[in-house]
Amino acid sequence: MNSNYDILIVGGGAAGFFTAINIAENNPKLKIALLERGKSVLEKVRISGGGRCNVTHACFIPNDLVKFYPRGEKELRGPFHQFCSGDTIEWFERHGVTLKIEEDGRMFPTSDSSQTIIDCFLNAIKSLKIDVLTSQSVQSLFKGTNYWKVETNSETFSCQKLVMTTGSNPKIWELLQGLNHTIIPPVPSLFTFNIKDPRIKDLMGVSTFTKVKVKGSKLEAAGPLLITHWGMSGPGILKLSAWGARELAAKNYQFVIEVNWLNESDFKETLDLLKDLKQEHAKKTVTKKSPFDFPNRLWESLALAANITPETKWADLSKKQLTDLANQLTNGQFQVNGKSTFKEEFVTAGGIDLKEINFKTMESKIHPNLFFAGEIVNIDAITGGFNFQNAWTTGYIAAQEIIK
Repeated sequence: MNSNYDILIVGGGAAGFFTAINIAENNPKLKIALLERGKSVLEKVRISGGGRCNVTHACFIPNDLVKFYPRGEKELRGPFHQFCSGDTIEWFERHGVTLKIEEDGRMFPTSDSSQTIIDCFLNAIKSLKIDVLTSQSVQSLFKGTNYWKVETNSETFSCQKLVMTTGSNPKIWELLQGLNHTIIPPVPSLFTFNIKDPRIKDLMGVSTFTKVKVKGSKLEAAGPLLITHWGMSGPGILKLSAWGARELAAKNYQFVIEVNWLNESDFKETLDLLKDLKQEHAKKTVTKKSPFDFPNRLWESLALAANITPETKWADLSKKQLTDLANQLTNGQFQVNGKSTFKEEFVTAGGIDLKEINFKTMESKIHPNLFFAGEIVNIDAITGGFNFQNAWTTGYIAAQEIIK
């Protein structure tokens, strides 16, 4: 059976739906189909942001927004001037979905449910009469003189314009490689660090703002660090993992991190402060109360690592203990031994080489009438709604070009 369409979109996720809706709203006469290999669509949208769907981020200046993308910073500058987070908010409002801003800038539907976003997309698709075909796993792509042929496990489709929005799907990357596109090999981009260390052994759930560096490299990040039962997580660590995706993969996820639990204060300032505390609190027990803005349990643990026993008084601290404590506070070294990825927040660095895409149109520079949107290309961002914003922006731009 051969089905003919004007436009075929392969991949029933955020980018695919957004592209399809934006094409059909501007040209309702076009015959459009969305092909999805799974039994259901929008699965990543459903589970993202803990089921609340972190739609975008309240960063409204394109030149600031691009800084959240370890890969794609340069390429997204132009696209963000065409469709930025403010446009995303407006688009969803126009489609009956209001968004709210949380303290950290992340934006969610006011309903706090990803189902709101899914319903918005499904209703639009239905009223625009776009065909959504599930369980269609693409087996081959063929470029004719002025058409594309797509063979799935059960059907053959042909179309004038083909949009690929399949995210990190290795099989599709392989097919595109067969069409002379270059694929940058994928590596995980958002992951947490596996660390076994007595200093954090019983501190599960402790969170504090830190600065973290990878020893012997230029990689560093600041942000909240969360101690977990397998090691360290939280925005600060995830940021470091995104910026260091390639470098840390090359190290086979074996490296040392330097944690400054005080974020801004350096060793010398901290040592001076500890000397003042020694005078000021001479008669008090050191571990009794944390003099810093982080939980007591962590303070006790770091004091212990500096060989300060629970009953030691401030007055009794030796020069060496003070030095060791200042070191633990501003430059604690932790051996990382492997990584853990969140299945649902899984993001990869890698995909179609950015040099082979025209970012004014999201069209392939190698094949006319072949377009890309979303995570299939070598673009990824830190956590916070930025990966979705890339999907909306690139989908919108592809749609604008197609309706021309």
